Amino acid sequence: MVALNILYNVGARDEIPGHTGFAHLFEHLMFGGSVHIPNYDEPLQLAGGENNAWTNNDITNYYLTIPKQNVEIGFWLESDRMLGLDFSQKNLDVQRGVVMEEFKQNNLNRPYGDVDHLLRGLAYKVHPYRWSTIGENLSHIANATLDEVKDFFFHYYAPNNAILAVTGNITFEEAKMLTEKWFAPIPKREVRTKNIPSEPALFEQRRLVVERHVPLDSLYMAFPMSNRLSPDYYAYDILSDILANGQSSRLRQHLVNEKGIFSAIDAYILGSIDAGLLRINGKPSKGISLEEAEQAVWEELSLIKQIPIDEHELEKVKNKFEAAHIFGNMNYLSIATNLAWFELIGQAEDLEKEVEKYRAVTSQHLMRVAIDTFKKENSCVIHYKSVNHD
Repeated sequence: MVALNILYNVGARDEIPGHTGFAHLFEHLMFGGSVHIPNYDEPLQLAGGENNAWTNNDITNYYLTIPKQNVEIGFWLESDRMLGLDFSQKNLDVQRGVVMEEFKQNNLNRPYGDVDHLLRGLAYKVHPYRWSTIGENLSHIANATLDEVKDFFFHYYAPNNAILAVTGNITFEEAKMLTEKWFAPIPKREVRTKNIPSEPALFEQRRLVVERHVPLDSLYMAFPMSNRLSPDYYAYDILSDILANGQSSRLRQHLVNEKGIFSAIDAYILGSIDAGLLRINGKPSKGISLEEAEQAVWEELSLIKQIPIDEHELEKVKNKFEAAHIFGNMNYLSIATNLAWFELIGQAEDLEKEVEKYRAVTSQHLMRVAIDTFKKENSCVIHYKSVNHD
C-alpha cells in the first residue's frame, strides 16, 4: 500500500469576518468532482483505495491510501482536483446543505455543542481563531456565492500552497517521477499573503454564564498559551498531561477520585500554529456548585506553581509522549500526515526531533510557564448551567 497526504496551507484563520466556514466548506466541495473526473470516489474505490479529509483552523488535509500497483490513480485524482474543480451551483448547493446540517447537528442541537464558539469568542478578540472551523455563523455558509467559492479556490488551492507527502511501498524515484508528471504542469497561483493580526495579551479575567437545556452543569476554563514554534509549547503540552492525562494525573486523582468534586475532568492544548489555548473542562459531581468546582481547580493550579514537579511524575509523562510518538509513526498513513505537517511548520525532518524536545523540558521550565499562565487575569471561564439543575 501507498499513502498520499496533501496538505493545503489554508484553514479557518485565513477567512475574513462575515465569510467564515469557507475552508471547511471547501473540504466538502473537493469531493464533488473536478474538471475531468465527475466523481472523485469512484475511480479510487475501483482501484482498491480509500480517502478522507479534515480541516482545522490552520490547514486543510486530504489523504488517500491505495495498493502499490494502482498508485498512479492517486496522483491523477489529487492533481486533477488541484488543477480545477467542477464549479457548479448544483455542487455548491449540495455541499452547502451537508455543511449546514453538520453545523446544526454538532453545534446548535447537540448538548454543549456551542462551547467551542463561546470559549473562542471570549479568548480571542482580533485573531481569526475567534471562530470555529465550521464557521462563526450558519448564515455565512448559507450566503456563500459561487464567485466567492471560486475566488477562495484559486487563491489557496495551488501547487505553491500545498505539501505532498508520499509513504509506503514506493521508491523515492517513482514518487518523484509521478509527482513531476502529474503536478508540475499545474501553474503557480497568486496565493494570498497571510496578514493575520496578533491577539493582544490578556490582562483581565473574562467570564461568561450561560444556561442551556443540558443534563449537567459544566465548567470550562481557557488560558492563552504560546504558538506552536515556541520552546514553551512542549512545556504546555506536558503541563496539560500532568493535569489530566490518565487516572493518576493530578486533577483526576485529587478532584475526581479523592475529593469527588468532579465526576469527570480533562485538560488539553489545541496545538495551533499561532498562540493557542490550554483548556480545562469538567463536570462537577451532584451537589457541587460551579463556584466550588472552579475554586478546587484554582487550588490545584496554585500547587503546580509553588511546588516543583518531581522527576518521577515528569518522567512518566515524557515516557507516555515517547510511546505515543513511536506508535503514532508506525503506520505509513500517519507518517505521511505528520511529515506534511512538520514540513509546513519547519521541515519534515523535525519529526525526528520531537521526542528530544519533550525530553529537554525541566521542572523549572514547567514552573515558569505555570506561573506565567495560571493567573486569574490570564483566564477565560464559562459556567455552563443546566436549566434542569435542582
